Amino acid sequence: MLKKIVCLTLLSVSSGFSAQKGDYFTVPYGQLLPNSTEQVGLWWASSGWKISQTRPLPEATGQAIIICAARNEAEAAQLVVRPKVRLSGFIARAGALSGPDGAAIAAENVEVLRVRYVEIKQSTDGWSISRAVESTEGNSEAGFWPDPLPPFKGPIDLKAEENQPLWVRVKVPRQTPAGIYTGSIHLTAKDYSVEVPLQVEVYDFTLPDRMTCTTAFGFWESNVFTYHKLSDPKQQRDVLDKYWACLSAHHISPYDPAPLDSYKVTWPQITDSLKPKKLRPTFDWTAWDKAMDKAINYYHFNSFRFFIPGLGTGTFHSIGKPEMLGFAEGTPQYKTAFSAYCREVQEHLRQKGWLDEAFAYPFDEPDPEDYKFVMNGFRKLKAAAPDINRMLTESIEKALIGGPNIWCPITYQYNHERAEERRKCGEKFWWYICCGPGVPHCTEFIDHPGTEPRVWLWQSWQNNIEGILIWQTNYWTSSSAYPDANHPQNPYEDATCWTINKPKRSWGNGDGRYIYPPEAAADGRPAKPVLDGPVETIRLEMLRDGIEDYEYLAILKRLLTAKANKLSAQQREEYSALLKVPENITSKLTKFTFDPAPIEARRDQIARAITKVQQNP
Repeated sequence: MLKKIVCLTLLSVSSGFSAQKGDYFTVPYGQLLPNSTEQVGLWWASSGWKISQTRPLPEATGQAIIICAARNEAEAAQLVVRPKVRLSGFIARAGALSGPDGAAIAAENVEVLRVRYVEIKQSTDGWSISRAVESTEGNSEAGFWPDPLPPFKGPIDLKAEENQPLWVRVKVPRQTPAGIYTGSIHLTAKDYSVEVPLQVEVYDFTLPDRMTCTTAFGFWESNVFTYHKLSDPKQQRDVLDKYWACLSAHHISPYDPAPLDSYKVTWPQITDSLKPKKLRPTFDWTAWDKAMDKAINYYHFNSFRFFIPGLGTGTFHSIGKPEMLGFAEGTPQYKTAFSAYCREVQEHLRQKGWLDEAFAYPFDEPDPEDYKFVMNGFRKLKAAAPDINRMLTESIEKALIGGPNIWCPITYQYNHERAEERRKCGEKFWWYICCGPGVPHCTEFIDHPGTEPRVWLWQSWQNNIEGILIWQTNYWTSSSAYPDANHPQNPYEDATCWTINKPKRSWGNGDGRYIYPPEAAADGRPAKPVLDGPVETIRLEMLRDGIEDYEYLAILKRLLTAKANKLSAQQREEYSALLKVPENITSKLTKFTFDPAPIEARRDQIARAITKVQQNP
């Protein structure tokens, strides 16, 4: 029988060592598990570590894999199997967890995924060059890094003297009573069978379905249909729903959650005798409304990008001049059509209650010479539909003030002092990462520490950032590196994300790639349609954990406001102090922990504070 082990045991797993002060790949972490033997080593570690294939067994020992989570939260840990000799026909299965007073967490809520490695052939930046994972080829810039998390499709063979981490993930149902739950992971192979103890502590509060931190991530459904070989509309919808379910489970909102259900717009027939004031659109929202209702109320996405024609679009590469129905900007027909269109959209979004989620994003990363063009579009939108959010991926510039009401700079260009001034005017701030910044900032790269995506959300809270944006989620291939559309990139074999257009350059390993196609569709040329959902990644899991950490902080802050008069001055001071991000997690954008232990410790403190404040009458 296992002893009652509280979640604070997690802190000893990483030994409290500050990984940022030492070598990331030799700092001690993890605990040996019961039933670990010389023939098959078994150990576990926090999900925040990226475990190399050759890391030796830890010296510390533990009694079980330990996971802590609130109700309606998913949380994971890593179970590592290291056989002395080849282990054939290996598979891992989870059982149900037994809790207090006969309560249980069903086996269907406990998943075991494989941790798969991708070979980094070209290091992203100086960080991974100087600290490369051990390579079988002896190349200091190469190495095998864990990233994809495919499900078990059947037995696998484990190599001798090589770690095989398993991703053990528990989703706690909403009605689960608080307390300690115990069970096991059953490992079997040829001539091998063992039970690995698993313990889950359920905190006595519930996470909401919809997160406080806004997310806005790009997604190309065309990549899904190409790689999966889908042409049948029903199959396209069924598979796309699996992608939406995956993103929803990680609290990620795609730019366009209704790509197969556009609204329809009809205009009066344009003739020489048609007066401009008659240029008013008629919308058929039926299909779009149905898809969006599912996106917002079922998948709980908290943002979506709404395209407004006539604004003028572009990026720092090129611009598209504004026009409506073939009429140039400035003509009476253009002015009437544009204003009528925007008003209809705004009022429909208002009627549906979706104005807060919608944002216009007509221009990406403008250069100074583009500012006049950008402001022209925003002024028109502001005049015609002032309640539609105007988002711009740019830092605060004097020439842009009065245009966007959601600023979204790249992280390293964020200026907190200037942002605070704009917040006084009612403006919001998101921020983003992409192929930059690189070391020493938090990034989205495969060959960087696992904590980075999670720390990014703590930095978001620390800087009063309300949303995060990533340009792409399933950027699997590049026309610059793979110009033959019939032979796209296999992202499992080529981890590099290359530029979209020539010249061919690396954007880093994993940029814009938070999910993979199913293994059966890896090369984009399956023999028949592949109907599986996406393969998740460690980085996507870390983003989810960070978004949930942000939610813990938001819940505590709301509780302290609601119960301010019912708490003593000492209680208010003690609990309010937890809303400040400690320096051992991150002190500035370029200084943060590579060790997940400080994050887990603070998360546990906040969770227990939430429980105490909730219980205060």
